[in-house]
Amino acid sequence: MAINKAMRAALAVLSYSETDIKKSYQRERRLEEIAARRIRKPELYQIWEHKVTCEGHDIPVRIFMPSGQEPYRIFIFFHGGGWVKGSIDSYDAVCADMARLTGRVVVSVDYRLAPEHPFPAGLEDCYAVTREIFLDDTLLGTKAKEIVLIGDSAGGNLAAAVSLMARDRGEFLLSRQILIYPATSNDHSDNSPFPSVRENGTDYLLTIKRVRDYMELYRSSEADLENPYFAPLVSKDLTNQPDTLIITAEYCPLRDEGEAYGKALEKAGNRVEVFRMSNALHGYFSLPVRFSHVKKTYKLINDFLRKE
Repeated sequence: MAINKAMRAALAVLSYSETDIKKSYQRERRLEEIAARRIRKPELYQIWEHKVTCEGHDIPVRIFMPSGQEPYRIFIFFHGGGWVKGSIDSYDAVCADMARLTGRVVVSVDYRLAPEHPFPAGLEDCYAVTREIFLDDTLLGTKAKEIVLIGDSAGGNLAAAVSLMARDRGEFLLSRQILIYPATSNDHSDNSPFPSVRENGTDYLLTIKRVRDYMELYRSSEADLENPYFAPLVSKDLTNQPDTLIITAEYCPLRDEGEAYGKALEKAGNRVEVFRMSNALHGYFSLPVRFSHVKKTYKLINDFLRKE
């Protein structure tokens, strides 16, 4: 069902009244933490707390592990939040639903956040966890082809960047990745080549101003804007990337850059599926499963996973 006039008006009010994330990110994080504590922990899965050591610090990892599912098939999940917010706690419900609806173990990564830890700190954390799961058979003992990267928004950006980094470093290769309304570009100005920046940049919850602020907090210098690990769409070499499913949202400012990344991957010789979720807003993937967009997303994911 299309967004009606009343809903559009409400969304416009909510979008324009947003606070300045550059000043409020710490308070917004605390509110997310309080909300996460109020949500009952999932009961259907054994939850295993793990840590991966990387360059002198520990990266918390939460593993949602169904019983009786050996050999394990794994999702490595990177949460959204503009590289500034979000945590394994705030995404517990999402990860529990993901495990239940796909039958896969979900490894949720609590990577370091900007601006305290700007690019590439969070990305290196995501790479370190992925590397350990690929190379350490004692952890979960999963075959490489059964390990899939998945992320939403900033997490989709991180998944795409980890895939590029894995190819470039030559330590392991991924077979599949799922990017849900990912951030892939370095240009969210009024002159952006992507119409969705202008069409969806003010009235649909996630504003383009907030996207710009997130990216300003995430980057460590202007030079990062031309780094393919920061903005995968600027990469001059997208060969040898995993089979990819990209799901965008119709009323999302990042819609067109996500779809452009799919076209660029396909042009480079990769297998890609791109699906635009009609009448959906950025962030819908975090809603309960009873919402039709979430149900449809899991159908797309499971259909993608079944393909050889």
